[in-house]
Amino acid sequence: MKPLTAIIAGSGALPALLVQQMKADGASFVIAQLEGVSLDLPGNPVVERFCVERLVPFFDRLHELGVARVVFAGAVSRPALDPQRIDPRSAALLPRLVPAFQKGDDALLRAVIALFEEAGFDVVGPADLAPDLVPGEGVLTATGPSDADRTDAARAAQIVAALGAVDVGQGAVVAQGLCLAVETLPGTAAMLRWVADVAAAGRPDPQGARGVVYKAAKPGQELRVDMPVIGADTVAQAAAAGLAGIVIEAGRVMIVDRAATLRAADDANLFLWARRP
Repeated sequence: MKPLTAIIAGSGALPALLVQQMKADGASFVIAQLEGVSLDLPGNPVVERFCVERLVPFFDRLHELGVARVVFAGAVSRPALDPQRIDPRSAALLPRLVPAFQKGDDALLRAVIALFEEAGFDVVGPADLAPDLVPGEGVLTATGPSDADRTDAARAAQIVAALGAVDVGQGAVVAQGLCLAVETLPGTAAMLRWVADVAAAGRPDPQGARGVVYKAAKPGQELRVDMPVIGADTVAQAAAAGLAGIVIEAGRVMIVDRAATLRAADDANLFLWARRP
C-alpha cells in the first residue's frame, strides 16, 4: 500500500500535474496550502490550510491524517512572520527558521526540509512521483541548436554555475558569447522581460546568433523542493526576447506540461535542448 502523501501546493501548474499523476497511480494524497498562496487546482478540492507561525500544529494535523510523506510543488513567496500568531511549540523552531529566512532560497528550503524530516515525514520531490517531468539528454524539438548556439550554451552554463555557487540564480541569457542577463530573485520571467525590453541591443552583430536562455540547478541544490522548472510560458518569454532557443540541464530541470511546451517551441521555431554539463 502506497503511503499517504501531503502535497504542499504552491502557485503554478505543477500541483495540478502531481494531483493528476497521483490519481492515475491510485495513490492517496491530501493537499495543503500555505496561507496567502493562490492555488490553481481544478474542482476546488478540499485543502488543509496552515501558516508558518503554527508549524507544529500543522505537523500534528498531518500525523492525525496519517500522512507519511510530503512533496513540495509550485511557487511560494517568503511569508512575513507575525509574532502574535506563534504558538509556544512552534516558537521553539524560530532560532532555526529566522536565520534561514535571512539567507538564500536553498538555505531556507534545506531548513524547512529538516524540520519536516525531524517531525517524522519522508520528503520527496515532484520528480520522484512523476519522473516524466524531467527529460534526459537530447534535442526535444524539431529545430536544433546551431554551433553558435551550442557555444553560447556552454558559456551560459559557466555563468550559471558561478552564480549558483553563491546561491543567486538558476539562469542566464547569452548571445554571441556575451552575457545579456542573469537570473536573480525576481526569477526567469523577469530576466527574459529585461532582455526583451533592454538587452536585445547588446548583440554586437544583428545578423549573428540570437542567443539562448539556459536553466540549470545550482551546485548542490536541494532538488526535492527547488528543482528548476520551465513551461510553455518560458517559451513565449524566450520568443518575445528574440532568442533562438532554450537550453536546460538534462536530468535536473522539470518541464511542466511537456507536450504543450514542445508544441509552443515548435510553433515559435525555437529549439529546446536538454544538455549534459
